[in-house]
Amino acid sequence: MDKATLRVSSKQGERGYCLKNWHTSWLVLVIMGKRILAIDDNPAILDVLNEILSFEGYEVVTISDGRKVFDTVEQVHPDLILLDVMLDNLDGREICRALKNNRMFSGIPVIMISATHDLKSLLDQPGAPDDFIAKPFDIYYLISKVNHQLAA
Repeated sequence: MDKATLRVSSKQGERGYCLKNWHTSWLVLVIMGKRILAIDDNPAILDVLNEILSFEGYEVVTISDGRKVFDTVEQVHPDLILLDVMLDNLDGREICRALKNNRMFSGIPVIMISATHDLKSLLDQPGAPDDFIAKPFDIYYLISKVNHQLAA
């Protein structure tokens, strides 16, 4: 197909693009998967999360520095956040509480991931995550939790 007959349109923040052939008047809308922000200071965990969730059709953005969470959330507009409890010298629970107490971000579901903390008892408290996954996690359990939060 001749590139001159196609027009690609995408606005910042949109999750897809539109192709239009002006000569035959057909239109194709391509919608990308929901966007997940994964935050962990372990690159191997981020790689695993990226591989699993990308394979499931999600768009995955990863960061390893908890200090960049708020800037990254503003830039990428995630539909879900996966957040490790222990991030170098930062506490993921404090980051979660700050996200949940911010009107701009409070509607974004947060699933906390931890190998050392049982957060199930904290799920009903103000500023708490929406769900919790313990490390090591089963791939299908992770996918189930992610799908559940994004369907809500």
